[in-house]
Amino acid sequence: MLTIEGLNQYYGESHTLWDLELEVPEGAVISLMGRNGVGKTTLLKCLMGLLPIRSGKIAFAGVELHRLPAERRAPLGIGYVPQGRQIFPLLTVEENLKIGLAANPRRLRRVPELIFEMFPVLGTMLKRRGGDLSGGQQQQLAIGRALVLEPRLLILDEPTEGIQPNVVREIGRVIRRLNQEQLDQVREQAAIVREIGMAVQRLHREQGMTVLLVEQKLPFARWVAQRFCIVDKGRAVATGAIADLNDDLVRQYLTV
Repeated sequence: MLTIEGLNQYYGESHTLWDLELEVPEGAVISLMGRNGVGKTTLLKCLMGLLPIRSGKIAFAGVELHRLPAERRAPLGIGYVPQGRQIFPLLTVEENLKIGLAANPRRLRRVPELIFEMFPVLGTMLKRRGGDLSGGQQQQLAIGRALVLEPRLLILDEPTEGIQPNVVREIGRVIRRLNQEQLDQVREQAAIVREIGMAVQRLHREQGMTVLLVEQKLPFARWVAQRFCIVDKGRAVATGAIADLNDDLVRQYLTV
């Protein structure tokens, strides 16, 4: 679904991404990992057209993203939740969510009910200003705003940063529900069957969502992801199934 080939990016004279290669198959959840400052967020901004690239190719579902301006990328079916949430603090929850409608290719007029099924707290706070929400509620709002697009690819930049553990678990459950290949496993978890209900079958039938996740918390990444890609000094240095993320790789590239 998403292919990155030979990507190079510079901040001024500083070479930040070096011939980076990454393949994100359709229906997968991939965790992009690495220490602070190695280029993970820079890569996501390049994907969304928020930073220019010097050379290389970015293709999404056969479309060459690197040739398109930023405003034409989300309508292709790419939802992006940036680091730090970046909600609009003076707008209400409802207004924040409705902003995403403009980029929905089906031109919906209402926020999909699926958002409130996944994050019920948002439905109870529609008239509350975004800036008045807790950090965890703001993150749920940011994810909900991205899901209003009904994306095929969801990009999350450190969704658990600064969030209390119970909200982290909730976000993890949502990511797993949104991903096609994880749905059978979700069904088997009796503790959350009631929460999922008919939404599981609906997501399985309609969504099949792919997720690219930047995450520093190793247990969370191991829980929700199927594959990993480690970035070090602007290069992709290791990729594989999440089960192959061994202690040697963690010590070499992830521990501080």
